[in-house]
Amino acid sequence: MSTYYPSGKKFNLQVSRQLLGWLAIFLSAFCFYLSTVIIRWARGTVAIDSSYFVFARFFVGFIVVGTSLLWQRHWIRPVRYHYLVGRTVTNAIAVLCFFKSVELGSLAEANILNMTYPLFVTILSWFFLRGQRDAKTVAIVMVAMIGIWMVLFPEEFHFGVANMWGLCSGVTAAASMIYLNISRRYHDSETILFFMFGLGSLLIYLFFQQTIFMPNLLEFAYLFGCALSGIAGQYLLTFGFFYVTAVEGSIISSSRILLAAILGPLLVSDPSLTLAGWCGAMLIFAANVALALRRRG
Repeated sequence: MSTYYPSGKKFNLQVSRQLLGWLAIFLSAFCFYLSTVIIRWARGTVAIDSSYFVFARFFVGFIVVGTSLLWQRHWIRPVRYHYLVGRTVTNAIAVLCFFKSVELGSLAEANILNMTYPLFVTILSWFFLRGQRDAKTVAIVMVAMIGIWMVLFPEEFHFGVANMWGLCSGVTAAASMIYLNISRRYHDSETILFFMFGLGSLLIYLFFQQTIFMPNLLEFAYLFGCALSGIAGQYLLTFGFFYVTAVEGSIISSSRILLAAILGPLLVSDPSLTLAGWCGAMLIFAANVALALRRRG
């Protein structure tokens, strides 16, 4: 028996869910940025490789998801394994490349390059998701990318090893977002997260077990803090994508560059943005608003 909603209430319900999805993804951007801040705080204080931070995020996440499933007596329901594995592998590579970029280079540049993934999401969506073949959406994403480059000052941007890691994280994160958006059609959040954290931690351990050791109290604090922040971001991101498209979610996530611009000088002594940098930030916000209005229309 279907539930009947008057047209006004149905519209309000749809808008409320849409706003909830936007808010969840924005909060996930803050959590992901905070996890990189913790890695930067750890640098120079403790000797922890970026791969250990990735393993900690996945392993703690697996414990959290497994405990939640047992508490709720809820069992995972995998249907399309190739989507789950694809999401897991691409996400693990993206996080590893991102953390490596944070470890080796500038926190701002690492976040900016990681945030190039909306452009790659749009390109991949154009080829693989017929419902998102929209030239105007591509134009909006391009405006957002121009804003990102203005924040970075391209004439001062040098593609060193750290920045190559960052760009690689943007490409693989785009593929991961596409897998998440498609997998969400067949699986609930718990199933996706269970596979991503469980299989992800196993893969990282198999390839980087030489960097994993028994931490002391200070090392554990950094590892656990980074993991907890990343897990919160992952939960919020997975939840938010239930109500938004891959392109929308990726654009909203780009607000992380604004968080880096505002909080960077306070938390990690990053230089403040110049006038051109703030103009770039406003272009990103304008692109977010344009995409939101386009969906409502």
